[in-house]
Amino acid sequence: MSETVLYGIPNCDTVKKARRWLDDQNIAYVFHNFKKDGVPADALRVWADALGLDQLVNRRGTTWRKLVDSQKELIEAGGAPALALVAAESSVIKRPVLKTAQNLLVGFNADQWSKLF
Repeated sequence: MSETVLYGIPNCDTVKKARRWLDDQNIAYVFHNFKKDGVPADALRVWADALGLDQLVNRRGTTWRKLVDSQKELIEAGGAPALALVAAESSVIKRPVLKTAQNLLVGFNADQWSKLF
């Protein structure tokens, strides 16, 4: 059985809400801290293939706004260089990313998660 993994950064309010929700529902999960443990390159590639960078990248956040235009263009172009930049600037990833045995979700939505679990 594959475990549930919640990816994100601990000080993100949305990640805090997601963790609290999982705890309140008594759902076992492993927390993967992007800041401490980095972004797993293989997982990022799978996420990008499954969801697309459009869904993975938070274009409303501070990290995105701090990127220079050439970095934004690189991400928009996609491919390996874009993934490398997203991995290096992990705060640009929408949070949290939830990976279960059969599902991959980005962002927290209690109603959607209730249906999943």
